[in-house]
Amino acid sequence: MAQLGEAIARYHKLLEQPRYCDLAWAEGLQEQMRTQHLTDSGRLVSSVLRPQFISRRQLETLTRVTEHLNSIIDRIETLALSSPSLLDRLQMLPAEKMLAAIPSGYSRFSVTSRMDAQVQNGSLSLGGFDPCKPKAFAYSDPLADLFLSLPIVKEFKRGRYALSKIGRMKHLLAAVLQAWKEFGGSHQPTIAIVEFGNQPGSDLSEGHLLSELFNRAGSLTRVVTPDQLEYSKGKLRARDFEIDIVFRRLLTRELLVHFDLSHPLLLAYRNRAVCVVNNFRSEVTQRRALFDLVTDESVTASLSFSDRRLIRSFVPWTRVVSRKRTRYKDQDVDLPEFIRHTREQLVLRPNDDTGDRRVFVGAEMNSSAWENALHLALKTPYVVQERLSFARELFPVYQYGELQMKEVEVSVHPHVFSGRMHGASAALQTSSDGCPAPLGIAPVLLLEDNN
Repeated sequence: MAQLGEAIARYHKLLEQPRYCDLAWAEGLQEQMRTQHLTDSGRLVSSVLRPQFISRRQLETLTRVTEHLNSIIDRIETLALSSPSLLDRLQMLPAEKMLAAIPSGYSRFSVTSRMDAQVQNGSLSLGGFDPCKPKAFAYSDPLADLFLSLPIVKEFKRGRYALSKIGRMKHLLAAVLQAWKEFGGSHQPTIAIVEFGNQPGSDLSEGHLLSELFNRAGSLTRVVTPDQLEYSKGKLRARDFEIDIVFRRLLTRELLVHFDLSHPLLLAYRNRAVCVVNNFRSEVTQRRALFDLVTDESVTASLSFSDRRLIRSFVPWTRVVSRKRTRYKDQDVDLPEFIRHTREQLVLRPNDDTGDRRVFVGAEMNSSAWENALHLALKTPYVVQERLSFARELFPVYQYGELQMKEVEVSVHPHVFSGRMHGASAALQTSSDGCPAPLGIAPVLLLEDNN
């Protein structure tokens, strides 16, 4: 959009002014991030010096489509759990299926989630869904506040444009407490944020930032690791801390790598002794294979016309990679041959995003490398997906004491709480030889014209 392009050009022009060529302000921004613990695995979550701008029209479209698709996914999840053949297509472990079949005590599959969107001019595509280990929930608010306080942003706002935040983190806790109430809770609950990684007392994880947020809002919260949990006399505890709600920040299969089905969390969940957010049914949507079901018209035939039209308009065609025939648009195709000969239009993604398997972008690979990727995808759980049109933008990046203008791929991640979009973050990455390399996140700010 012309307005966004003009705004970005003006912001970059300000960077050339002498008062901003001295990068002490950029170092100050990074120091504030360190002070506020806006880090991931010891690294600052952002190295960029510009917010990601979104127009009012883009925001309205993103909100409408995100919330509509979220309701569709709820129905697809219900279909999958009632059909063993559909559930098998998601390639879940037997233990994951068993846990997903247990009623959670509240209606929603996913109380909190992050979606993956490509927003480019007037176009929008939604290609992913992360309910179990979403990143940036705790970073988005403070990062937006830091950028809005920058001298360059204040000067930018004094001109033609207005900038504002698009969400508030209070809605996250409100969604968790809403699930607790539906679960049957009648008192102020205690919350355990359960995750692997940092030991108690560390302030280096996003979980600790969420804990601070919940505590400030009046909900007693601690970060605990799975090995600290105990279950006895109908109560889940971490030492002397009795737990009402588990805010889960780990995958089921991560838990099962270290423990079996007798783990205290799983026993308490099966006995409905604790409210787990998100519950273990949400693992259904953690798999990228979910979009195999969403884009399969034989599965969505019972949905309304408006539902199916939204899927066709905004969700990329997706299939689990296997030796089979399938439908692509109006054609019957042999899937491996189709993948082999349609390289530039496709992306191969691991079905379960655990971080140890790479994404293959066909347009950035030669035929031989793509063939090797296809062989891997046929042997391990992968999906093939129509390639989304990534927005490529120039971003000022501050690293090693220097400012560089880099062309990066930008994806916008809507944050969805209780079925409603409340804010978003932007993920930036570069790409080399078909392999994306994350660069960090940027706050998403609403840009409007004052004129």
